[in-house]
Amino acid sequence: ILNILGVLSDLLSLGTDRRIHYLISKGGSEALLQALAAAARAEPPHEDALLALLRLLARVGRRDRKFGLKVQRLEATDVILSLARKNMGHHLNLTHCLWVLRVCASSVTAGTTLGINGAMELLFKVITPYSKRHVRTVRAAIEALAALLKSKSNSRRAVNRGYLCGLLKLYQDWHHNDVSNDYVHIRRGLLICLKHITNIQLGRETFLDSRGMEILFTSVQDCLSFKNLDPIVTTVTQILRKCYPKEPLPVPTVGSSYSFSLPGKVGTDCPCMNSTIVWSQPLNVMSLRIIQYINLSDLVGHVHPFLILLLKDYDLETDVNKLRSRPALDRPEEELKQYEAMCPELSHNFQELESEPEEEKSLEDNTENLPSTPSYFIPSATSVKHENTWRTQSVTVTGPEPGEEDFNVPLQSWTKKEKCRWAQVAEKRDMVEAVQDADSCEEEDMARTHVLTLRPLPKEAAWYKQIFNTEREASINPSPGGRLKSLDVMRSLLKKHQGNMPFHSPCFYISRAECVKSIPHYKFLAFPDFWGHQPPPYAKPMLERKYGVQRDRVLDDVRRLIQPGDVIGRTVFDLDESSCSSPSGPDCLTFFSEFESGNLRKAIQVREFEYDLIMNADVNSSQHHQWFYFEVRDMKLAVPYRFNIINCEKFNSQFNYGMQLVMYSVKEALQGRPSWLRVGSDISYYKNHYRSCAAGGMRRKSYYTLAFSITFPHKDDVCYLAYHYPYTYSAMMSHLDILEQNRNPKKVYWRQQTLCQTLGGNPCPLLTITAMPESKKRDDLEQFCNRPYVFLMARVHPGESNASWVMKGTLEFLVSSDPIADLLRKCFIFKIVPMLNPDGVINGNHRCSLSGDDLNRQWLTPSSELHPTIYHSKGLLYYLRSIGRAPLVFCDYHGHSQKKNVFLYGCSIKETLWQAGCVVDTSVITEDVGYRTLPKILDKVAPAFVMNSCSFLVEKSRESTARVVAWQEMGVVRSYTMESTYCGCSHGLYKVSTSLT
Repeated sequence: ILNILGVLSDLLSLGTDRRIHYLISKGGSEALLQALAAAARAEPPHEDALLALLRLLARVGRRDRKFGLKVQRLEATDVILSLARKNMGHHLNLTHCLWVLRVCASSVTAGTTLGINGAMELLFKVITPYSKRHVRTVRAAIEALAALLKSKSNSRRAVNRGYLCGLLKLYQDWHHNDVSNDYVHIRRGLLICLKHITNIQLGRETFLDSRGMEILFTSVQDCLSFKNLDPIVTTVTQILRKCYPKEPLPVPTVGSSYSFSLPGKVGTDCPCMNSTIVWSQPLNVMSLRIIQYINLSDLVGHVHPFLILLLKDYDLETDVNKLRSRPALDRPEEELKQYEAMCPELSHNFQELESEPEEEKSLEDNTENLPSTPSYFIPSATSVKHENTWRTQSVTVTGPEPGEEDFNVPLQSWTKKEKCRWAQVAEKRDMVEAVQDADSCEEEDMARTHVLTLRPLPKEAAWYKQIFNTEREASINPSPGGRLKSLDVMRSLLKKHQGNMPFHSPCFYISRAECVKSIPHYKFLAFPDFWGHQPPPYAKPMLERKYGVQRDRVLDDVRRLIQPGDVIGRTVFDLDESSCSSPSGPDCLTFFSEFESGNLRKAIQVREFEYDLIMNADVNSSQHHQWFYFEVRDMKLAVPYRFNIINCEKFNSQFNYGMQLVMYSVKEALQGRPSWLRVGSDISYYKNHYRSCAAGGMRRKSYYTLAFSITFPHKDDVCYLAYHYPYTYSAMMSHLDILEQNRNPKKVYWRQQTLCQTLGGNPCPLLTITAMPESKKRDDLEQFCNRPYVFLMARVHPGESNASWVMKGTLEFLVSSDPIADLLRKCFIFKIVPMLNPDGVINGNHRCSLSGDDLNRQWLTPSSELHPTIYHSKGLLYYLRSIGRAPLVFCDYHGHSQKKNVFLYGCSIKETLWQAGCVVDTSVITEDVGYRTLPKILDKVAPAFVMNSCSFLVEKSRESTARVVAWQEMGVVRSYTMESTYCGCSHGLYKVSTSLT
């Protein structure tokens, strides 16, 4: 028998895993277990045979996935335990027994049986007390104990018998005595035992009561400087983060600080207020809940990849009838007639083409009613490359096309808004001119209208005195205490503005901002939005992640708990408490967010230079915390400030892969460098100890922390921090005003209408852009009217400001003199809704409208009251379909927080069925493959576009999105969602190298 075992061992040692698997497939594991049982029963037992069998079993068992079950079935657990007990004094045999025991315990069922039969008591006798004798045996026993503790019943048994305290004491002994770090495996093995025990609530509670947090935190400080001790540091960090006592966010309610009364509803609660994933439900129900509220890509790194693939495949629509169906209208057909007025290009008679002198005179008359603003040369693609050249050029300022007042809009509210649109701008002209005229304007004149002002700038700062020469200004405009007032500051700022920001005018912005309706009734303008900004002077690579930064952040959070001596815990800003809108002392930063698109709910000073920040939830919601935009001032020079945004919700973020937030410095702007810059060091995004309150029996939601450090460039500066480059509703409206003035009316047909009023009472603009017909000849007019439509939309999710920047570039290109733009205008009519969710953008939401609904999940059955922009956009699409003019291309612009580059989502029946593993009969299911044409073109001509990231699958969870509804109900083959990254590009010309450790 010994000879046979020896030969078998030699064959396995010389061979590959394939030989071991072959042995297992032929019943080798069972044969060895039976031989072990027989050898153990022999009297006297043959030690050499037992030793050889144990060696083979330990080796074969590691490759046999069903080894634990086989041990149970052959009732070999008692044999192995008996052998271990008999060999307590024979450490070589005991070590081999422990190896087999560890393999058996890899099966939870077998491990539970071993625990019941006293395996843990045996192992504790082996590993205690601390001793460096028989280290190999101790290591084997610790590894076997760690395998046993994967079973929750074994973990409870260990806690009840006091083993957790024993493990902590043993770990301390090994840590203190292992000065040369020779026994890292034993120390880490003990930590893994603690990690498994603390997976249960009882284990975590006992760990805290036993001062486990203090013990591990203190011990890990000695390991941070040694790279070879990273396995220990990582395991300790995981245990500390898991055992950190959970607590709710320090806010009175998880719901938004803002509320809005919905039409037809008594309360403001919405279905998404308490939406939480319940993982204990069956797969079919659980999958639907998961995919309803999150993107599956968010789960990467947190859920097993197999589960992600399973959920993705489950989410695919496999019902061919549903994929091919064309649902009926969701409204009476006669209601579609009102949208005829939104297509005036189909009935325009173009009388002005015959009377150019009269047209020019009309344009000049109309121009007189507009606020004064510098004209801008709208560049071509080639002139953009020479930015400094085209910024100084100009063309004649032109107004709206003559005859615009002849167009009618279907609804009375639209008619009023359309008629008074330019009247409102003219009404604001007096106010703007008054601000510009410092000599003749008095404060009483400005007080006649509701005027938005800037927040007071730090007048005591040296840079402020230098820029504004306050002594001279105070002598000209004396005020109490010699301090300039807000209107005086705006007057001085407008004097200093150089007007060199392309497509931006502070005067236009003020005019538009004062018409905005917000829930908080904003009184202040954010300086970057008022002043404008230029592109950064240079391209910046993505941040190279510092090694161990997340670990250090977590340990620093733990330090607050166990060493709270330096924790201040002072609230310095709180939207819910007006008394906390200013700091309570001179040694802290000042925060502010009550301006358009601003989002910061609370700021807590943790230490002198560290702050916890809490974002506001979307209006009428308790979730969607991601977008932030706020002002900070009173900073010190050359001091790194740490900020922790503690109520993020995404499972992962591009902040872990090179993304940085953006910052705007007022001092830099006033010195001629107005730019949003990527900033932040030691950036980390990780799960924290805050939880939402449980409701309705659902599991509490976890929050994540975005931690970053900033060293501000100037003392006592005023800086603005944001998740991404902000783009407000007022910026969009003023941008449209400038584009309309500066287009070439002889070449560019531009029509701006109001699609509808939002819930908050703000107009949602609708644009029509195409080329003017060559003449009034019948052929030219027919060509004009028969141009196919392209329907573009953006910003349905307010926090995706990058979508607005892409739309801004689209508009500027479409009205430019570029030959390609001219060709596009001659070939297509562009219907554009540049901002689908104005209310969300205005009030600082991330994803929802004022109804608390994700508007991109309302396209199946939108409500005319709760979702007016979606309802009327869909109505316009219905109308175009009803007259046989369904768009050739439909594209909804979005931003993506999980991926880099730019890519498209489209719709395909065949690709969806193939991905789901369905058999596709190509003779029955036919499909126009034109949906791939545009992505392929973009992949060739657009450096940031990546075809490999595109997807053309139709998911059940996306059936109510704009992309799927336009494809399914309107028959638009080329229906897309275009995703643009928040972060940067890892592909093509714009690829930015990044080194992640």
